[in-house]
Amino acid sequence: MNTFKHPLVIAGPCSAESLEQVIGIAEALSSAGVQIFRAGVWKPRTRPGGFEGIGKEALEWLKEVKKKTLMAVTTEVANSVHVEEALSAGIDILWLGARTTVNPFAVQEIADSLRGVDVPVFIKNPINPDIELWCGAVQRLRNAGVSDLGLIHRGFSSYQEKLYRNSPIWQIPIEMKRRFPQLPMICDPSHIAGSRELVPQLCQQAMDLSFDGLMIETHIHPDSALSDGQQQLEPKTLIRLLQSLEFRENDDLAERLTVFRDRIDKIDRSLMELLSERMKISREIGVYKKAHRIPVLQNRRYDTILQESVTQARELDLPPDFVATLMKAIHEESVKQQMS
Repeated sequence: MNTFKHPLVIAGPCSAESLEQVIGIAEALSSAGVQIFRAGVWKPRTRPGGFEGIGKEALEWLKEVKKKTLMAVTTEVANSVHVEEALSAGIDILWLGARTTVNPFAVQEIADSLRGVDVPVFIKNPINPDIELWCGAVQRLRNAGVSDLGLIHRGFSSYQEKLYRNSPIWQIPIEMKRRFPQLPMICDPSHIAGSRELVPQLCQQAMDLSFDGLMIETHIHPDSALSDGQQQLEPKTLIRLLQSLEFRENDDLAERLTVFRDRIDKIDRSLMELLSERMKISREIGVYKKAHRIPVLQNRRYDTILQESVTQARELDLPPDFVATLMKAIHEESVKQQMS
């Protein structure tokens, strides 16, 4: 019986390190109601020389987890050999890691190896924030006849990100959910956070955004883990976290939310009308400049617009970076309209 209210929860160590380790973690998680046990068997590392997983031998340990706890088990696969060995060992669910999703050749190899196989597959987002690569992985697996698919959001690499190991960039999984509404969207807060202290807040954010579940790395002794120990939770900490999550399912609140959304929709329509009018004027300016042989690009004018917009943003309590990005996009489109 579940001891907490939650959607789908996938939990387990970053890497399967020993039979005793995986069984100990699995039994703790199973008693708390976790449905799926995860453990990495093959671990692609950024640089050679680190712990790269136990390999095929660890699949036998996952079979023991299934036998002792009745939980489904899942592991990452990165090529056709991994797929064959995982399926032979009776692994219930496969997932493609970020380093695999970013490589269409690897995705296609895995898709080809799954033709005619009825097994659920989760696809993590690619390392870089390229939604088309993520979509492409879905399409390649679908084309191979894999129908039971899910998505895992684990964040994106960024040179600028300071708080998280991988920037969440929530709008990308939200857009993926819009494009593939029938596919479950799971959040992997462990890889986004990179630090166990940040995992709870990311879990709550994912629930607030109506994610369908969580994949959380869990280890009995995280500080001595052979990989990614700093982002793994102890089972008791995971249980407390899941018990603390808030779920927003009140019908009255949903009705009130509809009122807010209606107001936003009206504002958005007004914004579209204003943008349409602005582009119309840009086209008229383009005709005038062409007739009088005036260069289309006026850098001083753009700099003035940008500076004034950022100043106004601060006065209106808007994020300056957001406004600058918005004005840049508007300016670029205005230039295109003038040249059309």
